[in-house]
Amino acid sequence: MKEKQPSLIVSLIPIIILIVLLSINVSIFGDNTISGSNQLTLLISAACAALLGLFYKVKYQDMLNGAVDSISSAMGALIILLLIGSLAGTWMMSGIVPSMIYFGLKLLSPSIFLVAACIICSIVSLATGSSWSTIATIGIAMLGIGNALGIPEGLTGGAIISGSYFGDKMSPLSDTTNLAPAMAGTDLISHIKYMMWTTIPSITITLIIFLIIGLNLETQFGQLNQVESLQKALFSSFNISMWTFIVPAAVIIMIIKKVPAIPALLFGSIAGGIYGAIFQPNIIHEISGNISASGFQYVKNSYIAIINSMTIDVNIQTNNIAVNDLISTSGMSGMLNTIWLIICAMSFGGVMEKTGFLNRITTSLLKFVSSQKSLFLTTSGTCLFLNVTASDQYLAIVVPGRMFASSFKKYGLDPKNLSRTLEDTATVTSPLVPWNTCGATHAGVLGISTFIYLPYCFFNLISPIMTLIFAYGNIKIAKLSSDKVTN
Repeated sequence: MKEKQPSLIVSLIPIIILIVLLSINVSIFGDNTISGSNQLTLLISAACAALLGLFYKVKYQDMLNGAVDSISSAMGALIILLLIGSLAGTWMMSGIVPSMIYFGLKLLSPSIFLVAACIICSIVSLATGSSWSTIATIGIAMLGIGNALGIPEGLTGGAIISGSYFGDKMSPLSDTTNLAPAMAGTDLISHIKYMMWTTIPSITITLIIFLIIGLNLETQFGQLNQVESLQKALFSSFNISMWTFIVPAAVIIMIIKKVPAIPALLFGSIAGGIYGAIFQPNIIHEISGNISASGFQYVKNSYIAIINSMTIDVNIQTNNIAVNDLISTSGMSGMLNTIWLIICAMSFGGVMEKTGFLNRITTSLLKFVSSQKSLFLTTSGTCLFLNVTASDQYLAIVVPGRMFASSFKKYGLDPKNLSRTLEDTATVTSPLVPWNTCGATHAGVLGISTFIYLPYCFFNLISPIMTLIFAYGNIKIAKLSSDKVTN
């Protein structure tokens, strides 16, 4: 007998439950939803999907395996998260981030900081092909500088993420930039060139907005007379030196040379710890709790300090309370809430996929395609929907890429239209969803709630709108008729 297929209404029930409960969480817990309420909500929604799945004769073990497989697909991201936590700890203990903050305060003023942060993150991300690595290294330093300048964390986070995702999107080294054309059926170089039409205007508007905000920051927040005292506190507590940039430069070079993120971050974390043991003896003594400086004892103290900074909360005390807040870290332990959230999100996505609910919803979207314009709108909407429900940007690229490839050919559109749409929506909106792997990671790394930085991620918000403006205005829409058409 033919198995019953879920209806669209039934398939949407877990999504509706998820959205309702998440809305309640935000209204009650505010920006503290990542501490447990969202995780529980995702598990409750997964349980509801599983109960409905049993009604449609889906085996419990199959749904469980679906959740496990989904979590397994995110295992690399979870390991990277732990390493980012340890890297942030050793880079703080070793004086790398404090040195970045110290010199950054000398070079950057509130009026140009947001633009500078966005551009710097763009360059690093373009060179490395990784928004995650950029945010976890340069982003953390930029956040510290922004805090010292008195700029709201949400604004700084928005500038960091906007720049990082512009570089990631345009870099030939980026995994998503390679994945999108592969799913659409076009080549990498054509894809990147074609993306420039929507991406360059998006980042230009973003920089103009940040410049306007920056030029008005001084009148809003006043001149910051404490910058000099912050620098003095950093200088008195750490061995501030340009040599500290050797370690982050080495990590960036490794990533440019296509060394995988996990070994590159592990190297950066250990190298930061060793650098701190050599050049920051005072910090080593403070973290280890032992002032002895004898040979073997110092080696033991260094080991304790490195392990603590990589794994647990470390609060380094200076004579300035603001600096104390800037240089406190949580190591790997600070990433646990984020890892917990990702595991729950991937469990929900896995159950939704195994029950067939996710496929039923996405295929239903094809019914809305009745014209070239509606095809672009439906593709964008599907990418956004999967970022929210499947909690993973890769699925938000792969599934629509497979679904709509034939539809784009049907309307005589070059595949690079599809690949550009996938990047303009799936890639850049992933950090805007708190329970998406990207959104959860960046919120955990920067220590800023997704809803706090979301309104200021102008590039990420503008990109999906820009791709629809081009589609509905029939601007630079490449046709399939000739491979020689240049757009």
